[in-house]
Amino acid sequence: MSSKSSTRAKVAVLADNPLEGEQLLLDALFGPPPVAPKRPQAVRRTIQSKPQHYRIMSISMYTDDIERLEQMVAELKRRGNYKANKSQLIRHALTKVNLDEVPEEF
Repeated sequence: MSSKSSTRAKVAVLADNPLEGEQLLLDALFGPPPVAPKRPQAVRRTIQSKPQHYRIMSISMYTDDIERLEQMVAELKRRGNYKANKSQLIRHALTKVNLDEVPEEF
């Protein structure tokens, strides 16, 4: 077999699709494939629609202070204040701070 005839054979094999018409048969037997429902476009909040009464922030604390804070929250929950959390406890502590009593150096 010459190289020309083998090239032609390869081209012929690639040109013939043995599965051609398969989708028509599948559609006839089972119906057309289901169309995925359109997703509603995500509602984008504008900068002005963000809540203005709070912000998320990150602070660093010593592990001992974090453990103490978590113990205090656990104690509040044990006493029946089931919605107590660290943020609430810190906010409450801020209302009680007297700046005149804060030491100059920590």
